[in-house]
Amino acid sequence: MNGLPVLSIITWAPFAAALVIMAFGRTRPQLVRWSAAIGVAISCVGALWIFRAYDQAAGGWQFGERFDLVPTLGIAYELAADGMSVVMVLLTAIIILAGVFASWTVKTRDQEFYALLLLLVTGVFGVFVSLDLFVFFLFYEIAVLPMYLLIGIWGSSGDVPPRGVFGWAYRRTGVGSKEYAAMKLTLYLLFGSAFILVGILALYVAAGSTSFSLLALEKVKFAPGLQSWVFLAFYVGFGILAAIFPFHTWSPDGHASAPTAVSMLHAGVLMKLGAYGVIRVGMWLLPEATHQWMWLVGFVACINIVWGALSAMAQTDLKYVIAYSSVSHMGIVMLGAATLTETGLNGAVFQMFAHGVMTGLFFALVGLVYEKAHSREIFKMGGFASMMPGIAAAFTIGGLSSLGLPATSGFVAEFLTFLGAWASAHPWWLFPGVIGAFLTSLYVLRVVRAIFWGPKSTDPHFQHLPDAQGTEWVALVLLVFVIVLFGVLPSLAVSPIETSTVPLLMRLGVM
Repeated sequence: MNGLPVLSIITWAPFAAALVIMAFGRTRPQLVRWSAAIGVAISCVGALWIFRAYDQAAGGWQFGERFDLVPTLGIAYELAADGMSVVMVLLTAIIILAGVFASWTVKTRDQEFYALLLLLVTGVFGVFVSLDLFVFFLFYEIAVLPMYLLIGIWGSSGDVPPRGVFGWAYRRTGVGSKEYAAMKLTLYLLFGSAFILVGILALYVAAGSTSFSLLALEKVKFAPGLQSWVFLAFYVGFGILAAIFPFHTWSPDGHASAPTAVSMLHAGVLMKLGAYGVIRVGMWLLPEATHQWMWLVGFVACINIVWGALSAMAQTDLKYVIAYSSVSHMGIVMLGAATLTETGLNGAVFQMFAHGVMTGLFFALVGLVYEKAHSREIFKMGGFASMMPGIAAAFTIGGLSSLGLPATSGFVAEFLTFLGAWASAHPWWLFPGVIGAFLTSLYVLRVVRAIFWGPKSTDPHFQHLPDAQGTEWVALVLLVFVIVLFGVLPSLAVSPIETSTVPLLMRLGVM
């Protein structure tokens, strides 16, 4: 594959499949599904190839592509991947492949659904491989905006009873409806995008308005005052997508209302774009501000971990449990980044990968349970393991990874992050992390027991439920395999990740 623009192929194959679907798929549902499957399979093969072909000894940016778009403004289509990027591209490819098969039973306007899903993932791939910050921002918006339609049209509405002094606001705004969730998500993320765009333009102007390239901007020493407020702009802008406290409230509503594949991408990949942006753009380009504000990043991360776990414990809707769990686990990602240690930063990026696969599996399973039982109420269900042993086994493995059982990828990620926290300038950060892990074990084991391994429900609607069938097995088998593989052989991901984190820490002057 030497000389082949492999990053462009990975990025644009889903978009090409979306064009085929829109052009020829109106009355051909099987063409829609197989076009989507082939498009993402091409991206998956490309992602596996760059993951294996990446030269860890050389490190740095590889598989580069570049041509000018607007030379007078210094805007170029510039793609490359380093160790962190190849792991994130692999994660995206795995989740979208599983998501396409998890959506095989979508019947309502399936042509538009698959086209928007593939457009979204094109944006995600583009963010992870773009070096030009202007193009990076365009891909970022492409990854975010289709969520409004995907949730607003194909999502589901839940019953959230109005309570407390703000009950009147719940009734007026339609809290729990898919329209409310779609609008809330879009407004929050566009608000964050404004901060990101201001930060990018500020660096562009301060650098002389000649290039948006990350490689050019990293050579500029920005004034400390500029670094300080621009880092905060990036932290808030990207952090909203990473569900940092208190800007996280869009995320549970979006997760709960989104269709299965969109929830998988939302929690599995999109939230990682936020953490990736903080590390790749904020920390890399603004080293002095990174040292100045890491105490804030770590402090908020600790709140995320405990708040998300406590919120998950209080839920009775299965999707909301997983949604708040994601808020807690993203806190672990940001905590690892804030430690400014090699072990902690490796743990943060590995947690992005491990949580992405685990939460993708969870939402695929929640979709299957809801499709078969037509309920997400945890304590109304029970004893499902006897009827759907495959789903029960996969859910249990996902839960064990979530609470950090050894031999699963979740354990490695949390262990590295906690070691980094203990070795950081703020070792007390370890304690909220451990408390969060303990709380996670409580709500995960409670949910798994209540739905699958506890007493069988007497509700007549739950007496004869089928296990996963046909294409439904693809997502479950694939994601469980990845959880176990990277749990047993974590060096598969940690080794390429290290080629990115070590140069970052050297640039920050802590190595």
